[in-house]
Amino acid sequence: MNTWDPYKRLGISADASEEEIWGSRNFLLQQYAGHERSEESIEAAFEKLLMTSFKERKKTKFNLKTRLKKQVEESPSWLKNLFGFIEVPATEVILRRLFLFAFMGAWSVMNSAEGGPAFQVAISLASCIYFLNDKTKSVARSCILGFGALVVGWVCGSFLVPMVPSVLLQPTWTLELLTSLVVYLFLFLACTFLK
Repeated sequence: MNTWDPYKRLGISADASEEEIWGSRNFLLQQYAGHERSEESIEAAFEKLLMTSFKERKKTKFNLKTRLKKQVEESPSWLKNLFGFIEVPATEVILRRLFLFAFMGAWSVMNSAEGGPAFQVAISLASCIYFLNDKTKSVARSCILGFGALVVGWVCGSFLVPMVPSVLLQPTWTLELLTSLVVYLFLFLACTFLK
């Protein structure tokens, strides 16, 4: 034989599964135990089939980051400019800020019977501006982005909250409270993902 076929070496067909490849390898290694040349030949055939299988899996692997990057490159210029304002920070940063705004939301819900969430919204806005200033190094831009997120969140909340069925809501939850929860979400998104 001029060509070396790893399938023939292991005594399996070309459409054999990984389990069959492993089983054949183990069986042949037991049969030829102590015969060094045969063991090396079996291992070489086995490794070649594993590498081929690995390369095939790697080719078919779904790579989200590459796909998204390709879609951004093929998108219109206005969309590219929009993506220019967005960045994804480290997971630790995302989780810290998520915890802060989730805490503000929980605090607002816990105090919903006593009064409105104005104090918690003010703290959240100040935190958002602080985080944005830390990134942009511009107080004016940070204030504009922070107040913009507040306004957009309040407007979206004002439209979305009345659509929620009242059966799902607690009797003490006011429109103001639910709108403030939407505002916390927008403030979190702004200070975490905007450049």
